[in-house]
Amino acid sequence: MIKYLLWDIDNTLLSFDLAERASMTKGFDKFGLDIDDEKALDVYKNINDKYWKMLEKGEKTREEILTERFEEFFDLYDIAYDDRLVNDFNLFYQEELGKQVFFNDYAEEVLQKLGKDYKQYAVTNGSKVAQSGKLKNSGLDKIFDGVFISEDLGYDKPSLEYFDLVFENIGSKNRDEYILIGDSLTSDMLGSNNAGIRNIWYNPKDLDNDIGIRIDYTIHQLNKVVDILDDLR
Repeated sequence: MIKYLLWDIDNTLLSFDLAERASMTKGFDKFGLDIDDEKALDVYKNINDKYWKMLEKGEKTREEILTERFEEFFDLYDIAYDDRLVNDFNLFYQEELGKQVFFNDYAEEVLQKLGKDYKQYAVTNGSKVAQSGKLKNSGLDKIFDGVFISEDLGYDKPSLEYFDLVFENIGSKNRDEYILIGDSLTSDMLGSNNAGIRNIWYNPKDLDNDIGIRIDYTIHQLNKVVDILDDLR
């Protein structure tokens, strides 16, 4: 019987894509970066995604990806920089991410409804600065029964070590009592596979499962989570 819902935040409950674009645009203005390319935000997104994949695979540390993504982006656009600019831009960007809150459709109402019958927790790889801001500014900190930020735990999704600490802190190691809802195949779905718990893949863009991992349920709208949990009772 499912008792605990593990929710990813970025691009599951909240639109990270919208927050990312808003935060980068503000960063360009703040630091006077004159980038005359309408595709620059898409270029950065691809770079950022690449570096977070490296973190998930254990190929880079968190400290490395947070700065190296901007170094690569600045190099690409011939922006002169030093360590101070990179670090200042990174901190400003993370703080802005925490302020830019865009709920995905049905997210708030689903959380409120399910909170009556289940314990709900956030499981996220995002930086502590950004995620703490998002939780506070979105009001999610008042909804969740607990929050597990990988930076605090010392391990990242999809590692088993991350989920072992989650289970230990919640107080149940019974895998049958958990289900994870998330959008990322390589972080959330693979993580649930590694941890031996059920999953719901939030897949609004109808992407292919191109890495062949186990998906228990696929949804295109978050309100379908309620139907799945009702069926599992």
